[in-house]
Parts: sequence; C-alpha cells; structure tokens
Amino acid sequence: MMLSMSNEEPEYWRRNLWVCMLGSFTTLVAMTLLLPFLPLYVAELGVSEPASIARWSGIAYGATFFTAALTAPLWGRLADRYGRKLMLIRASLGMAVAMSLIGMASAPWQLVTLRLLAGLLGGYASGSTILIAAQTPKAHTGWALGMLSSGIMAGNVVGPLIGGLLPPLIGIRATFWLAGGVIFLAFLATCFLLKEAPRTPGQRRVTAAPMLNLRNGILPLMLLTGMLLIFANMSVEPIVTLYVAQFVQQPQRITLAAGVVMSAAALGSILSAAWLGRLADRIGHWKVLTGGLFAAALLLIPQAFITSAWQLVALRFFMGLARGGLLPCIASLIRHHVAGEQVGRALGWSTSAQYVGQVCGPLFGGFVGGWLGMRSVFLATCVIMAAGAFFNLLHMRQAGKKT
Repeated sequence: MMLSMSNEEPEYWRRNLWVCMLGSFTTLVAMTLLLPFLPLYVAELGVSEPASIARWSGIAYGATFFTAALTAPLWGRLADRYGRKLMLIRASLGMAVAMSLIGMASAPWQLVTLRLLAGLLGGYASGSTILIAAQTPKAHTGWALGMLSSGIMAGNVVGPLIGGLLPPLIGIRATFWLAGGVIFLAFLATCFLLKEAPRTPGQRRVTAAPMLNLRNGILPLMLLTGMLLIFANMSVEPIVTLYVAQFVQQPQRITLAAGVVMSAAALGSILSAAWLGRLADRIGHWKVLTGGLFAAALLLIPQAFITSAWQLVALRFFMGLARGGLLPCIASLIRHHVAGEQVGRALGWSTSAQYVGQVCGPLFGGFVGGWLGMRSVFLATCVIMAAGAFFNLLHMRQAGKKT
C-alpha cells in the first residue's frame, strides 16, 4: 500500500501542475485579449468623443486589477480555510460567467462594472500559485512554480495576439463569448482532474492560527521584492513607444518595433522560468533571487544608451531571461518560511503587492520620463532594483540560510 502511494504521488502533483498551467493560461488570455480592441468596444457601446473613449478604456482596463488587488488576501485566507481546489473552481466559473456577460454589455458603465466583477471573482493564476506552492514537494517547488509562471506569462503574451485576430473574424461580442467558453473548459478540468489532499480537522481550524507577521521576518521583504519586480518591468511601459520612435526611421513601423520590444522580455522570462526554478531548487532560492535582481539591474544600464531599436530588443530579452524565475523564487521562499496553514494568506498578500507594483510602475516611468527624460527612467529603475538586490543579499547573509 505504501509503495502504491509513493508511485502515485509524483503523478498526483504533476497532474495538478498541468491543470493549473492550462487554467492560468486560458484565464489570462481571456483577461488580456481585449487590449487591442477595448477602445473599439467602448465606441461600440455609444461613446463617440476620443477623450471619453480613452477615459472609459483606461477605467475599464484598470478596474479588474483594482478589485483583484483588494480581494487577493481574502481568497488566500479562504483557500487556507476551505481548500485551494474550491477557490480555483470558484475563480474559473466566476471568470467564465463574467467574460460572457462582458460580451452582453450595452453601456460603458456596464463594461466597467463587469470588469470589476471579473477581478472580484477571478484570481485563478494566484490561486494556482497557492495550490502548487502548498502541495508540490519542497525539492521541486522552484521548478513547478517556474513552469506555472511560464504558463501565466504565455497567457499574457498570447492574449493580445488573439485579441487582434479574432474580432475581425467573429466580432467583438462573440470573442468574449468564446473566451468565456474556453474558461468554462478550464472550470471542468479543475473540477474533474485536479486533486487536493483531504483536509484534516486541524487544517480547517485556521482561525486559531497566529496572525501573519507583516512587519518583521522574510514575508515583508518578499512582498517588497515582488512589488519591485513588477514595478521595474512596468516602469518602462509608458515610454517604450516614444523611446523606440527615436531609432525607427519609418513611422508605420514604430508600433511594430515597440510591440517586439515589449514581447522580448516576456519571451525571455517564459524560456528561463522553469530552468531558473530548477536551479533555485538545487543551489537555493535566495541566491537565484538576489543574482537575478543584480543581473536585471545591470542590464537596465545599457538600455539607457542604445543607438538602435534592435539593441533594446536584445537587452529586454536578456533582462527577461534574468527575471524569469524570480517570482517563483519569491513564492518558494514564502512557502518555506511560512506555516502551512498560512501559505494561502501569505501568497495572497504577495499577489496584492505585485498589483501595487503594476499600478505604481507606469506612474513612476511616466513622471520620471516627462521630468528628466526617457533615458533616466532606465537608470532610475536600475538604482531601485540594485537597492532591492542589495537588501535581499544583506538579509540572506544575516539569516544564514540557503533557501
């Protein structure tokens, strides 16, 4: 009997990983596919003035991330209390319903409300991170979270591409309905293929567990580092198109070059996430995290002094390689240093911190770029990332731990 259980265990957590990768990929494709046609949909809902279209588009896009950031700690706490699989079922079904309803909106305020609802009910990717971090054997945590991270980043890259292809073929509303149907398939896979270990009575009584320490120890450092990673990635987003335009002769190729630059970092991260996760399992997650932060900081310096667009593409790709496994390392460190019954809550706070970086990064880049010039954005971000790397290195040495 013991032999049978040991033989089944690897298939058990690996199957969960593949289901979570598929579910995270499909939900993020659905969340990001509206980017290319969001202004067109707002116009279709009756908004005619260009300024109003831009305003409603920005509000609708940010609405999902706003509610997702607010509710991530709550869903993490409920996952610890009632089960991680249940939270994934809730997220996939909620997203399927929300996406289908978005395709039925008849006014811009309805679009914003439904985008708020999508953020409130969603969270499949963050829920998957909690489940994989909690149930994967510790020796394989970095690799598993790296694989999951690759699926998440692939969804963010593929979503806008699909959003640019489907609406001309089937229409905008049908695109939302199709996305809802694909997420419903992820819901079915989560229900019937995902397996969670039975929860003991002690695991259910998490209300008696001590509060998370958000002031001292490793958790606040990991929250800050996760926010910093997303902040550094997003800080250059507002200026990429304008920056690339200085080095592209043909005006019609500017947006294409900017898109390639933005995709290069994501491609690098997709390729390196699993490998860096496996390396972290072998030599220590903190070492890989600190080394990746320093490497990314150094790669920001030449980006401020490029003389052609292809140089920026190459540098962003290498920066993506350096950064690919760092969020999985953060999740692994949280998992290793937080009590098992508190993993969901801790990773929920980590997700919220990353959303803060997603909001603050573009604001920082736009402000610094407008005040000091676009090259200064790369150098300022380099200083911030280097400071984060140094702080992690100092903390790692003080802790005296490999993980």
